[in-house]
Amino acid sequence: MVIGDLIADEYISGMSSRVSREAPVLILKYDSRRLLLGGAANATHNIHCLGGKVFPIGVVGDDSPGKELLKTFKQKGIERAGIITDRNRNTTVKTRILAGGLHTARQQVIRIDREDHASLTKEVEDEVLGRIRQNLGKVDALLVSDYGLGVVSDRVIENINKITEAKGRIVTIDSCRNLLKFSRVTAATPNEPEVEEILGVTLEGNEDVGRAGRKIIRKIRAKSLLITRGKKGMALFVKGKEPKFIPIFGSGEITDVTGAGDTVITSFTLAIAAGADESEAARLANVAAGLVVMKSGTATVTPKEIMEAIS
Repeated sequence: MVIGDLIADEYISGMSSRVSREAPVLILKYDSRRLLLGGAANATHNIHCLGGKVFPIGVVGDDSPGKELLKTFKQKGIERAGIITDRNRNTTVKTRILAGGLHTARQQVIRIDREDHASLTKEVEDEVLGRIRQNLGKVDALLVSDYGLGVVSDRVIENINKITEAKGRIVTIDSCRNLLKFSRVTAATPNEPEVEEILGVTLEGNEDVGRAGRKIIRKIRAKSLLITRGKKGMALFVKGKEPKFIPIFGSGEITDVTGAGDTVITSFTLAIAAGADESEAARLANVAAGLVVMKSGTATVTPKEIMEAIS
């Protein structure tokens, strides 16, 4: 089960040939538009592509991007019964403008975010909690994909913490700002900048990361913590063990980091659910992330790609 903020990732591509006379900006001749699954929707899509059966729970607006997201889920064969349409809410859209010449790769020149940070109404929040309760018994793991856009409210977090207290349920957290509100989770997967913001520190090297990781794992009483560090790889913390620093998988020639965090937590969670230990799950997540950042845009990986990379 994936609970979180469903986002529409919109990509608009154009051909750039000259600079405008009106202002020092490129003139783009419109070429194409595509809408991809972003945020918790991307985490959902990653699980689907990795061979897991996934049940997303989230909220979209009664608008064109929301309808497109639901249509995309349907086309990919992903369950939609947990997605609530709220007429009083706008679907979050992140629009990326890509520019390129006839013989050059398209590159992102600007991103426009249309976000709805409003809190859920009590009625919609009740619906979210109801769908969690109704479907929790059907799943092996619960993944929280919190982009700070309102779906993972304090009340939703309280209910997730009650689930973790009951034990026996795998619960993993990817939360940009609310991480310290969770308790007794199986694992969390923040990136380095998020750790710095959460703790109010600057991380310079492995020693700093080690101290920060141990502090977070104590605060949230987690079984494990996986900090992603970009080109420096990952740092794995398991309760009662020394941290393990994992070098980046691949050449380090990164094409696009969009959605890489979603790939990390989904591959890690699926591996744990399938019986891997934390070290094995982290290695798989590291390989998956190394593959996905070599792709353009919001992307996913498959078991075949991971197996070929490992071999």
